[in-house]
Amino acid sequence: MDKSRRDFLKIAGCTALGLGGGLPLLRGAVSAQHVGGGSAAQSKQLAMVVDVKKCLDETVRRVCMDACHSVHNVPQILDPEEEVKWIWTESYADTFPDDVHDHTAPQFKARPVLVLCNHCSNPPCVRVCPTQATWKRESDGIVMMDMHRCIGCRYCIAACPYGARSFNWRDPRPFLKAGVRPPYPTRTKGVVEKCNFCAERLRRGLEPACVEAARNEAGVDGALAFGDLSDKSSEVSRMLSGKYTIVRKAGLGTGPNVYYII
Repeated sequence: MDKSRRDFLKIAGCTALGLGGGLPLLRGAVSAQHVGGGSAAQSKQLAMVVDVKKCLDETVRRVCMDACHSVHNVPQILDPEEEVKWIWTESYADTFPDDVHDHTAPQFKARPVLVLCNHCSNPPCVRVCPTQATWKRESDGIVMMDMHRCIGCRYCIAACPYGARSFNWRDPRPFLKAGVRPPYPTRTKGVVEKCNFCAERLRRGLEPACVEAARNEAGVDGALAFGDLSDKSSEVSRMLSGKYTIVRKAGLGTGPNVYYII
């Protein structure tokens, strides 16, 4: 092996370490700013509560998914290898693998559960992003995506233990049945996207589209709730204090901010 090839492999190996396990060394200041259970600057932590039993109603799940995907121009690509999703359903067994056992009845394992980005307090996706295209918002804890800065490396997809991110393998616009709906912009081929807790709606004083649809379209109050965990009078705080709830894969230490009443 000649010297130039050895040098190239050394550089490639160091780069891989920098973008993977060694990334905090390269981006210590950025990681300290964006990752963690909160900082002095974080004034609140937005969270969602999902009532699994109330969401067993197929209508509730459907209107939640339709509302989210409609307002965010999420394409309907049927190929499971290329589908793009912000909110979707998984079986209870796949959603909460630590909460089932060999004797859990099959009908409970198969129950559908609404899932979405958990907007973790300690998001692994943020730590691995080489361009800061994904970051944790200090004002409210929402894990955001800047599709213009995304280079399509998909490190965030590999890092997310919840499968909450989708990659655009192709131009999504031909797969929008109702055409492009303003004001949320469409994405481009080669970028990652995910749920953003409807940050654009929150700016206008509105609830996330899924929460609004569950109540107003499906007519099921409390199927989904959204609010500030730091506000003890908020609906999510009241629900968490009065109901037994779990989060997905709590043992990983990511600090999910989507809670489930079971």
